[in-house]
Amino acid sequence: MKKILLIGPLPLPLTGLSISNEQVLKTFQKSYKIESINTSTKYFFENLGKFNLLNVFNFSIKYTSLYKLLFTNIVYYTPGQTFFGLLKYAPFIIFSKILGKELIIHVHGNFIYEQYNLLSGFKKKVFYALIKLNDKGIVLSSSLRHNLTDFMPNNKIFVLPNFYNSALTKSIAKKSFKKLKVCYLSNLMIEKGVIVLLDALASLNKLGIDFRAEFAGHIDKSNEELILNRIAKIKGASYIGVVTGEKKRKLLQNSNIFILPTFYKMEGLPISIIEAMATGNVIISTDHAAISDLVKDGRNGFLVKKKSPQAIFQKLIFISKNPIKATEISFNNIDKAKINYNSEEFSKNLIKIIEA
Repeated sequence: MKKILLIGPLPLPLTGLSISNEQVLKTFQKSYKIESINTSTKYFFENLGKFNLLNVFNFSIKYTSLYKLLFTNIVYYTPGQTFFGLLKYAPFIIFSKILGKELIIHVHGNFIYEQYNLLSGFKKKVFYALIKLNDKGIVLSSSLRHNLTDFMPNNKIFVLPNFYNSALTKSIAKKSFKKLKVCYLSNLMIEKGVIVLLDALASLNKLGIDFRAEFAGHIDKSNEELILNRIAKIKGASYIGVVTGEKKRKLLQNSNIFILPTFYKMEGLPISIIEAMATGNVIISTDHAAISDLVKDGRNGFLVKKKSPQAIFQKLIFISKNPIKATEISFNNIDKAKINYNSEEFSKNLIKIIEA
């Protein structure tokens, strides 16, 4: 039986990457002997891939687990996309190749290629060499393949979309659009568009439109006061903290519109959008990273201009005036997610990549 070592963040904290790695771990446990090195930090930080001494110290502790490389056949890892985000995995990458292990990089975003082109001199050579050492690469969508094409042959790059957990979709009821019930489920970051959304909701307040908006996810301490104060000023809006399990299911089931107006440079194919689709929510997001592979404008949601509260506001007004169209979109999303993004399909395709 093959032995696999997974290196990457696992919950907690909850992020799209840690949720994905948790599913990968469960998948591997059914078919292989599996070990893991959890690279999560205790708390959520927006700039985790940025160099600072605290990040270096926190991650250096993980190197005490390098010995696990001796007892595995395959090393599967999910690094950050910045120079430092990749560099901190260098000991694992280099020793894996010295020991003759198969090395698989899974890129959860759309910044690797851009980061490479932003670098110069020695840093660029190091970045290139570290990715070049991989035997296989995985990206989240066909439109993200370009992130790895400079580093490995095309036939070694595999597409593996994100997924939703089937527990979210038990007993789905038909959505009513008599009232706007907005959900934001992601890390509450400036670059994820949380302030842009709050500005759009403020416009609804000015018109006296009744709505409910629930915000769920981690908040970086540096922006916590700003974001919580802004939410408190919006009539109908509330912050409900980090949600998991049944609380997450109820949040998505009881909403009818999911909004993620992201312009985050590390964005890929957000799991939160897939989860919202699977539970029948109308999606409002931006044409950013691989989101347009998920959301087809007017069919299963709407793509709006980045950093535009007005564009979000207009779509919310459209949905409120067109409940029949919104219901059609809701059903389209449930069907699309069930066919393309269920966790069972994810696990099956992951095993195919490992065995390729």
